[in-house]
Amino acid sequence: MIYPIVAYGNPILKKEAEEITEGTELDELIKSMFATMDHASGVGLAAPQINQGISLFVIDSTLMLDEDDEEKGIRRAFINPVILEEYGDDYSFEEGCLSIPDVRAEITRPESLTIEYFDENWNLKEEEFSGMTARVIQHEFDHLEGILFIDYLKGLKKRLVKSKLIDVSKGKVSTDYRMIYPTR
Repeated sequence: MIYPIVAYGNPILKKEAEEITEGTELDELIKSMFATMDHASGVGLAAPQINQGISLFVIDSTLMLDEDDEEKGIRRAFINPVILEEYGDDYSFEEGCLSIPDVRAEITRPESLTIEYFDENWNLKEEEFSGMTARVIQHEFDHLEGILFIDYLKGLKKRLVKSKLIDVSKGKVSTDYRMIYPTR
């Protein structure tokens, strides 16, 4: 199933996601989240972006890497994730979001992280990630905390995207995927 993506302005995007009871059947939802992400040409999708206020996201960082990159990307689901540590040099990279089409901004994040999560079979994992994979995880994890990448913008940069954000919240945006816009 391909879900519509929740647009900026919907309150679910600003709420902290609820932990999922261990053992809950998530196979179909995870498959649908991957299908939705792929359909929208995304590299990550958090459950709140499909109007599900639960602690789950999927990523495919293989799409962010070139053939000559040393880093190997991953395609994986993360259930009830907890970032245990972020470390390394901070670096900036232009980020975007399926919930905020046509808005991109340079965001600074640490280059590496350690994360604990359950995989789709409810196996508890603790892993370290760096580079683009870490960045995608950080972005999607933020969604579970009710944080959007634009929340990191300050001053003039934030003012420069304000009119675009208003347009997105009003549905004045064109995408190749279905969206759910906030009701007024």
